[in-house]
Amino acid sequence: MPEPTPVSMSATLAADEALARRRRAGERVLSMASGEIGLPVLPALRDRLAAAAGENAYGAVAGSPALRSAVAGYWERRGLAVDPGLVVAGPGSKSLLFALLLAIGGDVIVPVPSWVSYAAQARLAGARSVPVPILPGQGGVPDPDRLREAVTDARTAGQHPRAVVVTVPDNPTGTIASATTVRRLAQAARELDLVIVSDEIYRDLVHDGSEPAVSPALHAPERTVVTTGLTKNLALGGWRTGVARLPDSELGRALHTRLTAVASQIWSSPPAPVQTAAAYAFGEPPEVTERVAASRRLHRAVVRAVAARFTAVGAELAPTAATCYLYPDFEPLREHLAEAHGVHGGDGLAALLSERYGVGVLAATAFGEPGRPLRIRAATSRFYGETAEQQTAALETAGSADPLSLPWIRESVDRVGEVLADLAGSPVPALAPHA
Repeated sequence: MPEPTPVSMSATLAADEALARRRRAGERVLSMASGEIGLPVLPALRDRLAAAAGENAYGAVAGSPALRSAVAGYWERRGLAVDPGLVVAGPGSKSLLFALLLAIGGDVIVPVPSWVSYAAQARLAGARSVPVPILPGQGGVPDPDRLREAVTDARTAGQHPRAVVVTVPDNPTGTIASATTVRRLAQAARELDLVIVSDEIYRDLVHDGSEPAVSPALHAPERTVVTTGLTKNLALGGWRTGVARLPDSELGRALHTRLTAVASQIWSSPPAPVQTAAAYAFGEPPEVTERVAASRRLHRAVVRAVAARFTAVGAELAPTAATCYLYPDFEPLREHLAEAHGVHGGDGLAALLSERYGVGVLAATAFGEPGRPLRIRAATSRFYGETAEQQTAALETAGSADPLSLPWIRESVDRVGEVLADLAGSPVPALAPHA
């Protein structure tokens, strides 16, 4: 009997569970390992979900007409018009991404670094993942020139890459690939006959003043699938809802048929009550757009304050342009970390931060980086408060004042500064005060 496909627990979920156990045991911990957004449900969405609780029929595999129509409008407002008939909904964009890999078939190009589940999902689908490095500061999109080389080499070796997964904006780096890089990626995918799967779940969280995220669907519309959901922009991870936009082409229609067939065998249909609330959210009434804007301002203020703590001790860090992620490189501190702490790579650094200081982060190796890079990913999305009242205050403050004026946010940010200063053997950085 063949052995089951080896697969490990998601690094982000495993780290979260470990920190939760330590917190329950009374330890002081600071969770920076996962990107779950610690904000309350928008009351208008909560009310619609409750009102729809009696909707208990399976419904259409691809999602309700109301949801698919609302999603089509959402994308049209972002310059990506789509027929609602080419929209597929599912129980989370993560599930949809896996189903897409099954529907597309073949091996998968993934950027390095990239989200922890892309390569794991490829293995579960019986495929190989082919890693291709990103360009500096342009996370989520493989270097187009190296993509061509990797695909050529893979095909010469008898592999069958058929898809490339990109993340715009990026997890884990919090950066955005330039419009030029995305255009070049689209050109390369067309030349190589690759399907582009563009994970755009962070698109609505581009910080004010940053360059907008550009979807590869603008440059290769006939071969780009776009996915998104409400997990990040509206902090609805537990509701598990995601959507995919299939291209209006022969390839896209064939893929739609296969995707819905896969979905019918795995989840039958998305949860009906959640679809009703999601249709309202994707319609973007004023209270939804205002909540997303407040979240974006909050993420920007807090992640930049934490970034300043990293750079103050000498870590290198590309400016975060979206989301709540930081991807600092401690290479300038390599000699000190080795001598003072016996740390020689990101795994050791993440372990030290967790075991000695109770700060949960993930090492670069969790995101597919080879060797012993001294990089970690840290998320600030759990700094906003332990209660709905605190989290609501954080959202409200982000609109009119500095969120670091709230003591619970300031405490978390200052704790990061204290830990990093001790780690680096530096004085606690004297940064600008926050009123």
